[in-house]
Amino acid sequence: MTVLTNEAARTEVINRLKRAEGQIRGVQRMIEEGESCLKISQQFSAVRKALDSTYLRMTMCFMEQELHQCFPADETQKEGLEAMLKEMEGLLARMG
Repeated sequence: MTVLTNEAARTEVINRLKRAEGQIRGVQRMIEEGESCLKISQQFSAVRKALDSTYLRMTMCFMEQELHQCFPADETQKEGLEAMLKEMEGLLARMG
């Protein structure tokens, strides 16, 4: 079973989730206070985007971690791998 071992990546994902949690609490508060459906739907959209981007970031961190473990490389190859992963993340982000 793959687990995210990079502490910086784990912290980043957790911080993103905490922000999304705050946004969800805000949506709950808006509903309780009787805000308009349009404003609430805008916040729902923001929460969904935040969660989607967090999922993408976590997935890319897993991929990077596993690729580095399976294919140890010299510095030149690592730079190429990092560039490829960054491009892939950008491409996948546009799909959402």
